[in-house]
Amino acid sequence: MIEVKKKENESSLSLLRRFSQRVKKSGNIIRAKKLRFSSRPASAKRKKDSAIRRVLKKKEKELLRKLGKID
Repeated sequence: MIEVKKKENESSLSLLRRFSQRVKKSGNIIRAKKLRFSSRPASAKRKKDSAIRRVLKKKEKELLRKLGKID
């Protein structure tokens, strides 16, 4: 937990700025964003299927390149 105490003759804006700097340095915001936008890892079957799809697409592209249909 981050705590910031007001100093003598300190304005509320500078106190707020000091607090926000401490929060940024602590890394809590970055950690929360990573948790919020994290996705589940792909299953083994899905990984295999996508790898096979990539290989087939590459072979097809090479064939079209040999035939001169694409550059």
